[in-house]
Amino acid sequence: MNFKLFGSALILSGTALGAGMLAIPMVLAQFGLFYSTLLMLVICAGTTYAALLLTEACSKTELAFGINTVANKTIGKGGQLVTNALFYLLLFCMLIAYILGAADLIKRIFSMMNVEMSIEFAQVAFTLFASAFVVCGTQIIDKLNRLLFFFMISMLVLTLIILIPGMTAENLSQVTNHDKGMLFDTSTILFTSFASMPVIPSLVAYNKEATKQQLRNMVILGSIIPLICYLVWLYAVVGNLTANEITHFSNISDLIQTFSAKNEYIEIILSIFTSLALLTSFLGVAMALYNQNKDMISHNKIVTYVCTFVLPLLGAGLAADQFLSVLGYAGVILVFLAIFIPLAMVVTLRKKETEEVHQNLHIYTAEGGKLALGLTLLFGLLLLISQI
Repeated sequence: MNFKLFGSALILSGTALGAGMLAIPMVLAQFGLFYSTLLMLVICAGTTYAALLLTEACSKTELAFGINTVANKTIGKGGQLVTNALFYLLLFCMLIAYILGAADLIKRIFSMMNVEMSIEFAQVAFTLFASAFVVCGTQIIDKLNRLLFFFMISMLVLTLIILIPGMTAENLSQVTNHDKGMLFDTSTILFTSFASMPVIPSLVAYNKEATKQQLRNMVILGSIIPLICYLVWLYAVVGNLTANEITHFSNISDLIQTFSAKNEYIEIILSIFTSLALLTSFLGVAMALYNQNKDMISHNKIVTYVCTFVLPLLGAGLAADQFLSVLGYAGVILVFLAIFIPLAMVVTLRKKETEEVHQNLHIYTAEGGKLALGLTLLFGLLLLISQI
């Protein structure tokens, strides 16, 4: 087993897991498990192929450490400007969402120990702690993420052991909202929940010696793990609670508080699990932004640190109690950045390709040809329509 590639797949998974794990039961439970599962499978398939397109663009662009360089070498200065603007907006929105979620959890954990803490202090403490690992580089994040992911999955398994006996057929079969239009409207939140796109340029550069098959498998594994976790989590939550209860949750603490009444240990387990999920997501997204800032702005660590962590922290202070709203904004930005821009990159690159490129073992080309590209374009347009 190639542990470096496996660790990279876990970074992809850890980046996607986090906010999405918490948001999915809140937005899907009312529509029933059948249609919720079907929509999740479609979103996962579309997101995975879009990630493979970006992997192709990165693998065919030499010396590219961030998406800034990839855009410059594929879609020109104008495309580079648009890509950078969208990339920064996306990463800022995602980091703000993760800081908000993590601070809420930290405040709750300390209150369990009878220690009162302001939400602002919790936001600063979490950002300072997590950023210390990001500045150490991708290799450190890779090794740390493997450890965190192992503990996160362990907490998920413990949670399921507690929740599964309480699941009922009545809860699993409940459908309180038959409006398929409203279900369709949740597409961008689900799309964001599978978003590992920001870390792909860094991971392709980190695995520059990998074969094209290994790069493809890295992305697919990094997408399948979140899908399995989301489905298991969704079924466990829906099986234990009524849809009316779930849709009234506004933050992580509400969900944990409801389950803590059912089991005295679940509050601690869920707090640890969601903390790890948010931390792994934060590490992946912050790594992408940190590398982007090094690639585009400055190699000075102080300047890069301020640009990467201080601005999202200030944004989190202004966006209190807006966890799901920020996630929704990130979803709209992500449609352009993770669907349309990789499509433009790949179409441009394929027009210039030579036979030598196809024979290179380290240069990946996404399967499916023009049909898959057309379906990906349609997928992106449908995601945009869901927000109109």
